[in-house]
Amino acid sequence: MFHQLVNHNDDIRRLVEKGYAVAFDSNYLVVRDIPYLDSDGKLQIGAIVTKLVDIGQDRIIQEDHQIFFAGSVPYGLDGKPIPNLGSRPTHLALSEVSNDITVQYSFSNKPTANGKFQDFFEKIESYVTIISGPAIERHDSNPYTFRVVEDGKSDTPFKLRDTLTSRAEIGDLAAKFKEDVIAVIGVGGTGAYLLDFLVKTPVREIRAFDLDLFYVHNTFRSPGKLELTELGKPKANVYQSRYENFRTGLTVTPKFIDASCSDDLNGVTFAFVCVDKGSSRAGIFDLLISRGIPFIDVGMGLDRKRGPLNGMLRTTYYSREHGQKVRDKGLAELADSAEDLYQTNIQIGELNALNACLAVIKFKQLRGFYFEELPYYHLLFEVGDLSIVGNEKINED
Repeated sequence: MFHQLVNHNDDIRRLVEKGYAVAFDSNYLVVRDIPYLDSDGKLQIGAIVTKLVDIGQDRIIQEDHQIFFAGSVPYGLDGKPIPNLGSRPTHLALSEVSNDITVQYSFSNKPTANGKFQDFFEKIESYVTIISGPAIERHDSNPYTFRVVEDGKSDTPFKLRDTLTSRAEIGDLAAKFKEDVIAVIGVGGTGAYLLDFLVKTPVREIRAFDLDLFYVHNTFRSPGKLELTELGKPKANVYQSRYENFRTGLTVTPKFIDASCSDDLNGVTFAFVCVDKGSSRAGIFDLLISRGIPFIDVGMGLDRKRGPLNGMLRTTYYSREHGQKVRDKGLAELADSAEDLYQTNIQIGELNALNACLAVIKFKQLRGFYFEELPYYHLLFEVGDLSIVGNEKINED
């Protein structure tokens, strides 16, 4: 990645040629070996970290005029903190590639001419002049070390740089998923949206399973762009094709999961069950519970008793410890029903998407990505009044 970005961005090339210790960490430009004075006038070495925006074809641009700084507050020759930096204590989680760097501050200093830096070269030069000027004068130090810092091998599953995570400064939270191997059993309405959300989550691997074909009615409850050539093909082929240019570690297999499929779940750390047939759900539950795999099951029940559609969406979590207890409560249909309205061709894509959202949010709460006020294991969303109720205490329900 380093050489590609240097070759395709003239401002980065100029930084390297001048001698700056340039490196990249996910979606940050990192410049090490930045000298500065501490409160005692002693020489210290810090690093500048700044966000980059990927605009495609190995081209990057700066996001704004601000930087992060790994180091203490820089001082001037007068023994006072350097003014006009807008210093603010800040924590920023970088990857293991930058484990030698601890960001402590963010600085904001706009150029006086037009309030915007032309490129990264101008930005870094400006901040180095301000931060390092006193250290250069007093200690004859400079940041031009020509040091090569290896980026290391990235463990990201994405084929694009994850600028969403860096812009939001949540790299430490996103890292909570890096060892997860997720199974998605069924990619019908809710399962398709769930797969779409998970593809964009930095889990290590996703295994999805569905034997059905992709027909016209599926297009009305499926995310993404329709290609007419997809109609009549296995869903597995359709979704594999849609996402294979986005990430690695994705396999969508044309297969129904049942009690005989234990080997398909080897290494799986979490599963989502998105099937609408009770008997199939029962077999899948037994398999997952016997393997000690925690999972979330989703379901939907609708009726037309009042004319317009009404009903509930269900999200139920079966933990490794209490999976069997939750199964015994009968919260999910484990037998086939001849009167299941959802078996008709009613298009309810927005409810499928909402059901998938609730399931993914719950999973991310379990991983510590989202805050969780109460540890609900069973959630019901009522369509009519847009309310959510939940159960949290397994042994008291």
